[in-house]
Amino acid sequence: MTALIVVPVFDEAETVGAVVAAARAHGPVLVVDDGSRDGSGEIARRAGAEVIRHPSRRGKGEAIRTGIAVARERGASAVVTLDGDGQHSPSDLGLLLDAARARHRTIVVGGRLDDAAALPPDRLNAIRVASFFVNWACGLKLRDTQSGFRVYPVELFDDIRPRRGGFVLETEVLVAGVARGWRVHEVSVAALARARQRSRFRPISDGVAIGGYLAGQVLIRWALETGALVAAIVRPFYGERRRVRHQATLEQAAQYAGSPPLWAMSVGSSAIQHVINRVALWRRDPRPRRALVAAPATAAAPVLLGLLVLQAFAPRRMPDFVSPLVCWFCSQDRLSSQDRLDAEQSSLTPVANPVGPPS
Repeated sequence: MTALIVVPVFDEAETVGAVVAAARAHGPVLVVDDGSRDGSGEIARRAGAEVIRHPSRRGKGEAIRTGIAVARERGASAVVTLDGDGQHSPSDLGLLLDAARARHRTIVVGGRLDDAAALPPDRLNAIRVASFFVNWACGLKLRDTQSGFRVYPVELFDDIRPRRGGFVLETEVLVAGVARGWRVHEVSVAALARARQRSRFRPISDGVAIGGYLAGQVLIRWALETGALVAAIVRPFYGERRRVRHQATLEQAAQYAGSPPLWAMSVGSSAIQHVINRVALWRRDPRPRRALVAAPATAAAPVLLGLLVLQAFAPRRMPDFVSPLVCWFCSQDRLSSQDRLDAEQSSLTPVANPVGPPS
């Protein structure tokens, strides 16, 4: 596997030189200078990176697209994305590259939540909320869906055509990749405190953009869940199942043939019992159990998003009352635990888990 390390940069003069110098031990480095005004590109060049400069700021998504295009031109088989602000440790590049070499058709993500104390509470909570809804919407079991420390096979972008910009692109790539049958593997990496106080992630504009994209995916998933429930209830009313069920119902009601009211009550109670049984089977299936966990989180999402914005701008000394709410409503442990329960087989078509077995 030949990999090109792509570092999107915007005004990261304080850190980009050290990031490039350390990353070069693992492969060639391309810095995409997204219109920096502080000489970041020149510092990166002196540290040994190839530098491509956007004349004005286009956003992280466009910087990553530029890196992918260059990787294609160079004949690289994989693109590694690494932030230039020092929040990712280049020493972890080997872990991600080893994982990528061992897996076919797999996006490798560096997960930071094993070292969550290094992340500010507002950013950590935003990751938790986004990851919960990404995981539920497309069946993933990924703790840190917002990490920009990744390895993408270049051929992934033959299958998908991400259209979003900014930070949304990274979420879109996961969702679109899983929909096309790509797998996702998470590797635990160090989470480092940034050299600067604030992230380039803008809580309002970037947060709203990601939230809007996820809202669309969540609505699609709820439509699918509603359709699955309706199908589970009505399917036995059609075809051979309907004929068998009707025959059993009529045989049971035959004993009341002399009393039309009792005969009608017997047929009606049989139909009601059938619906109850179908709903009970639906609830024991892993897929709806996950939906029942997602329902309160979906209802609370507008309030949670508002609290995240407030937390991002609140003084650090204020008590953190947002984290307990986020942990309760958007518990990935509860979401994942539903998949570990032994469920009876139902007539629902199961959702294939796109994530490979842990290694």
